[in-house]
Amino acid sequence: MRLGRIAHPEGICFAIIDGPEGAPLEELVAKEISGTPFTTPEPTGREWKVSDVRLLAPTLPTKVVALGRNYADHVAEVFKESAEHLPPTIFIKPSTAVVGPNVPIKIPDFATNVEFEGELAVVISKVSKNIKAENWKDHVLGYVICNDVSSRDLQFKDGQWARAKGIDTFCPLGPWIETDLDSLNLDDQKINAYLTHDGKREQKQDSNTDQMIVKMGGILEEISAAYTLLPGDVVTTGSPAGTAPMVPGDTIEIEIPGLGSLINPIERA
Repeated sequence: MRLGRIAHPEGICFAIIDGPEGAPLEELVAKEISGTPFTTPEPTGREWKVSDVRLLAPTLPTKVVALGRNYADHVAEVFKESAEHLPPTIFIKPSTAVVGPNVPIKIPDFATNVEFEGELAVVISKVSKNIKAENWKDHVLGYVICNDVSSRDLQFKDGQWARAKGIDTFCPLGPWIETDLDSLNLDDQKINAYLTHDGKREQKQDSNTDQMIVKMGGILEEISAAYTLLPGDVVTTGSPAGTAPMVPGDTIEIEIPGLGSLINPIERA
C-alpha cells in the first residue's frame, strides 16, 4: 500500500495512493483516510485524482536520523579516503529541513557547494528503542525516498554536519510511503538520480543497495540504541556515489524503482 499526505481543495489529509505502479499521476487516485497512517487506514469515501491535488511530504517527523558514509564508493568520492578509515557515522536533520515533492530546495548565499544525495529511507511506525536487527520490520511503517541535500563547503568548514545538512528545505521526502516491506529487495535495489542543468537531463547516481556497508537491521539497531524513535520519524540509509553540485535553475530527480520518483527544483533562498 502507498500512503501519502496531500493538500486538497478543502484541506490536508493522509491518503491511500491507489493505481498501477509506475502510472502517471493522472491515473492515480488519492483516497482520504481518517486519522493517521499509524493505525489501520480507514477510507472516508472522499477521493481525488492525484494530478488534481498537491503531494506533500508523506510524514511529519520529529527528526530525521541519518547514517552517513554507508557506501564505500561515496566515502572515496567525497572524503578521498577509504571506508576502512572513515566508518559510517550518525547525524540528525531537523524537522524544519523536510519538504515534499516539487517544493524548491532553496540554497542560501552562505552555502556555496550544495550537492544532492539520493537515499532509501524508512518511516518508523511506533515508539521504538533498542530495536534488534532481526526484528527491524516490526518497527517500520514503510519505505520512502530521501534527498539528503548537503552543503559540502559547510560540511568541511564546520567539522560537523548539523548546519551543512540541516538547512531549511535540505531534506525532501516523498512521493509517498510504500508499506509493503517485502516489495523491495534490499540486497539488490537500484538507486538512481538525474540532474537537469541548462535543460540537459543527466544521470548522476546509478547504484544499488548491495553496496551498503551496514544493512537495514544494523542501522536501526545502532540508531535506536542512542535515540528513541517516534512514529513518523525517518531513518535514512546513506548515499551511494554519484553526488554532484546543484545550482539555482536545476532540477533533481531521485528514483528508486518500486517507490517512484522524488523531484525538486533548485532555487536561491
